[in-house]
Amino acid sequence: MAVVFDTALEHVLSFEGGYVDHPSDPGGATNMGITIGTLAEWRGTPVTKSDVEHLTLQEAGQIYKDRYWDVCRCGEMPDGIAFMLFDAAVNHGPHRAKRFLQQAAGVADDGIIGPQTMGAVNAADPDALVEEYAARRMHFYGQLSTFSVFGMGWSRRLMSAYALSQPKPVAGYSDPPPVVSPQDIPGDQNYGSWV
Repeated sequence: MAVVFDTALEHVLSFEGGYVDHPSDPGGATNMGITIGTLAEWRGTPVTKSDVEHLTLQEAGQIYKDRYWDVCRCGEMPDGIAFMLFDAAVNHGPHRAKRFLQQAAGVADDGIIGPQTMGAVNAADPDALVEEYAARRMHFYGQLSTFSVFGMGWSRRLMSAYALSQPKPVAGYSDPPPVVSPQDIPGDQNYGSWV
């Protein structure tokens, strides 16, 4: 499971980036996705923007493992679900990420991953569950007032997480992508240019 966490962390860090203090971001000063509030809570003492700016990769990784991966019980999930759940926990907060999982799995969405949630996750088709989870995240993004500012980045992140959460093909074998032409699509054939 360490490999899955390492891959998931690498994905998260590729989207979280370095130090930022964007005025439209309610999290305030952030580095590698760790907000000033999260860092203060982790260290148990008030921190400054400078502390956030000088956060090390090692400490960020420890925070992600403890406060997101472990809190969401990702290590007990099938790999693809763990990957999607972790990315959502970082992006939306652990409580909301757990509720998305519960909604996708068809159980009460109380934000507590207990025996009922784990049973539903383990009984579900992992690919279908990941797809439903991704759809719920996309729907949530679209309802946010800051979607016009951050929506494209959120969408790219979600598509990347979805792609990385899919099972890998057997070495040396992959199905060719389907070829789709305009006449294969039902409905009005007057599309104009493809955009």
